[in-house]
Amino acid sequence: MDRFSELLRDDDGAIADAAVRAARVHSAPVAALPEDEVRRHVRAVVRAAIGAITAGGELAETDLRAAGRLGADRARQGVPVAALLDGFQAGRALIVRTVVERGRAAGLPADDLLEGMIRIDAVTTALEHRMVHAHRIAEMEMARTTRDAHAQVLRRVLHGEGGDLAPLDAARAYHCLAGDVADPRTAVSLERRLTGGLCGLVDGRLAALVPRLPDLPPGTPLLVASPAVPLADIPAMYALCRAALGAVDGEHGLHRLPDLALAVATSGAPDLGRLLADTLLDRLDPRDDFHRQLAETALAYLDNDKRIEPTAGALHVHPNTVKYRVRRFGDITGRCLVPPTGGAVAHSAHWWWALRTWLGPASDRPPGPPRR
Repeated sequence: MDRFSELLRDDDGAIADAAVRAARVHSAPVAALPEDEVRRHVRAVVRAAIGAITAGGELAETDLRAAGRLGADRARQGVPVAALLDGFQAGRALIVRTVVERGRAAGLPADDLLEGMIRIDAVTTALEHRMVHAHRIAEMEMARTTRDAHAQVLRRVLHGEGGDLAPLDAARAYHCLAGDVADPRTAVSLERRLTGGLCGLVDGRLAALVPRLPDLPPGTPLLVASPAVPLADIPAMYALCRAALGAVDGEHGLHRLPDLALAVATSGAPDLGRLLADTLLDRLDPRDDFHRQLAETALAYLDNDKRIEPTAGALHVHPNTVKYRVRRFGDITGRCLVPPTGGAVAHSAHWWWALRTWLGPASDRPPGPPRR
């Protein structure tokens, strides 16, 4: 491996991950896709590019196929070719900037660095051409099918744009579904169960309008379903279903939108959730495993209507363990989970929100008191 190729070593995937972030920042339609979906394709293309560059600029057919899959899938996900190119160019610029910085730090001669830049340009241009070609082929194939015509109707209804609604029945009510599915192949397998209406990838994720909710097998990806409403009310339901996907991230199966009302509402005001956590749980340290155990027990206690036996069953512990943890939670926080007279609903909701925020990802948690 020559000195220039050494600059492209990406054993820990740092270059690929940085390219993913750059693509999402510079292309809104790409950012709308699930991050894992973007990472899956971008990593494959970056690996192909780095492999070809280190091999002297020779691209294998397998490298080109990775770019072709990226282009075709983005077309099926409704990402315009211009937005696709914005993300690709951002990734290419990131690679060039990384190589230049590493080359200067390593004292690589300017001539060697220039030759390497020419090699990068040749490889990424070839990948870009294959990607764009595959995107256009996929678009033409979809344009010739009834499936694409139905997808266009689905997009118009979900976005409230009007127009010809066939094959939907304007006098009928439909459930709006939004799913945490972006891979076209996974979407097709789910579409077979979402019958009687329209289904497809809209805004990069699975969406559907169906007259009745389906029975889905265990392990089905996350789907959020609204009540059946007239077509005129669908855009509002679609926006709520999309918001609910983020509020219950990590779940699976079919979830009804009304059941997620509190999660959706609280997810829209994260700063207020952190303020509640700071106020109610200021004596807990998120770095302390026992404190986290107490908070998890308190949340399960609230979710089970403050009943000891169901809470113990949910946590797979003895009821006496629940009693002890709830008592210790009160001792340490200096607060009571039992609501005052006349304020039960707000009291419980505030505790639930504070605990969910405090137990969330590390970036969303308050720092906690310093260790002594």
